[in-house]
Amino acid sequence: MIKIIGHLIIILKKIKKRIVCWILVFQFKKYGKNIIFDPSDFFSFKTIELGSHVYIGPGAYFSTSHSIIKIGSKVMFGPNVSLLGGNHNISILGKYMIDIEIKTEETDAPIILEDDVWIGSGVTILKGVTIGEGSVIAANSLVNKDVESYSIYAGIPAKKIKDRFTKQEIIEHKKLLTKNYPNNTKKKSIER
Repeated sequence: MIKIIGHLIIILKKIKKRIVCWILVFQFKKYGKNIIFDPSDFFSFKTIELGSHVYIGPGAYFSTSHSIIKIGSKVMFGPNVSLLGGNHNISILGKYMIDIEIKTEETDAPIILEDDVWIGSGVTILKGVTIGEGSVIAANSLVNKDVESYSIYAGIPAKKIKDRFTKQEIIEHKKLLTKNYPNNTKKKSIER
């Protein structure tokens, strides 16, 4: 009986998490279908756009003050991933850095993750970075420059380790995706 009660408590906690996620998803600037994240994650909701079928592991910290974080569809994040889309303006004479509210392109640039991306555990992605379609970022990497499509990056700072597919395999992969997912036409995200 105690085991049954224990399992029931676990199930009820999971249901509560899903309900809270469902409520919080409406806070994002744009969002698609099937967005899964931990309700205790930190997001600057109004600056984040999500595609469909996005999984964000626990411990996420996605923040930018003025620019956009745009995440495509079919994207997976491991636990404890940080997306940091801003920086402090340190170029104004006669003001303390904390008091400077003026943002520039250099201090606040968007982060873009294209479709079919996998971000490993503990990764940090900095402002102004685009992660190309079909790419993988290895655990605990620091990404401060753009990532080529269908490639694998790792390290601090992250560097290209290898291509995920050859050019011919990418063409075949895209054909197979179209064949295997015929109803996967890009649907518009819902905008607040």
